Amino acid sequence: MSAAARVAMITNFFVLSPRGDTVIAKTYRSKSGAHTNSHTEAFFRKVKFWDGVAPGTPGMDTTLGLGSGKLTSSSDGEGAETSKESVKRFGDAPPVFVMPDGYSYMHLLSKIAKVFKDYCGTLSEESIRKNFILLYELLDEILDYGYPQVTQTENLKAFVYNEPIVVTAVADTGKMINPKTASATAVHKPVISSVDADGKKTSLSSNQKNEIFVDILERLSVMFSNNGYVLNSTIDGCIQMKSYLAGSPQLRLALNEDLAIGRNANTTYGSVTVDDINFNDCVNLSEWEHGRTLSFYPPDGEFIVLNYRMTGEFKTPFRIFPSIEEIEPNKLEISVHVRAEIPDNHFGANVSIEVPLPQSTTVATCNVVSSPGANGVSAEYISHEKKLVWTLKKFPGCTEQTMRAKVTLSGPCTSQIRREIGPINMNFEIPMYNVSSLQVRYLRIAENMPGYAPYRWVRYVTQSSSYVCRL
Repeated sequence: MSAAARVAMITNFFVLSPRGDTVIAKTYRSKSGAHTNSHTEAFFRKVKFWDGVAPGTPGMDTTLGLGSGKLTSSSDGEGAETSKESVKRFGDAPPVFVMPDGYSYMHLLSKIAKVFKDYCGTLSEESIRKNFILLYELLDEILDYGYPQVTQTENLKAFVYNEPIVVTAVADTGKMINPKTASATAVHKPVISSVDADGKKTSLSSNQKNEIFVDILERLSVMFSNNGYVLNSTIDGCIQMKSYLAGSPQLRLALNEDLAIGRNANTTYGSVTVDDINFNDCVNLSEWEHGRTLSFYPPDGEFIVLNYRMTGEFKTPFRIFPSIEEIEPNKLEISVHVRAEIPDNHFGANVSIEVPLPQSTTVATCNVVSSPGANGVSAEYISHEKKLVWTLKKFPGCTEQTMRAKVTLSGPCTSQIRREIGPINMNFEIPMYNVSSLQVRYLRIAENMPGYAPYRWVRYVTQSSSYVCRL
């Protein structure tokens, strides 16, 4: 193990609210000359006024603004500098740095956030404030003098004794009007017994249902040309689970029988082909090759069963067709036409389309032509950000929507100003729909357990990761 790996650690850990208030603060190694508040305030200012330049950009400061970025060694506890300068002190460390056991700072933070979410049910400012005693206890077990020790929910349960306080009432899936569906908030509950704000046991903890939630999540990265053709497209997907099963029985998860891995694989028409796939360490692959079936013992809390990636041609859920017309030397008319190519029984939710405009824009007016079924449609010009924002709460499948904007510039529209328009960026979420056609055939308990009939909830969600159209 290198010297850097031996002594790398976290000196301070803190959670800030969007206003900059310190919600959680933990000091593991005290450094002379600086108070904890100086770190939190400096970090918040750096985030709030971030200029959009990624760390590591040539010629730019590679730190978060908490130090000079000079590499120093602190293995002796006194912070004495060495000629190798192998380890960064807190305040000089970049956002990502190798930690013991192959961790990085960002990886460790995501692990801590996952544990917090497993214990509190949902990760929000309110849940953190109400459960701060529990979270401090978790931090004491996860980090020992700044070094990561235990980051798995099931391993922490033996050492953590405080119970979470449920922030909001969680729907009881056993009392649903339609027994085949559950509320989206049903998964937002702690994986251990909980209490309410008055310290009383909740009904969910006293009569916990045997349930398991399965999410098939797909994030799309698509680039369109200005005439609506797809230039490149990628699907990054995962199957994610959250288990509330008593006894952690072995599960069997079956996917498409015709699922092929690799572009060179022998496939039939209509089969699902992914470029690559990787599995959680808990998964047994003995039946994968001949039956596309996985078996595993689900760990406590939320976990990812597998990740997959698909590139190449697939049917994009939305197509974007932009146009720009110069009606006067200093006036432009921009039209954005979007067509939903998903089935009519699906819809895009919380759709937003942004069109950056030139810095010389003085006035812009928008009007929208909506098809029946669209809800919450609005379009406006954000003057201080120089962009058009078009939002739709619901974008039905097999429909088309159009936004037209008239833009007035402070001077003539030159080729340089024309290049400042765009690219168009679209964000959306499509519930109960996935582009890759990857499906869960069944999810079963491996062993025949009489009287053990857990609820199994499966949800498909497609989201935009980078959905961009050039102009």
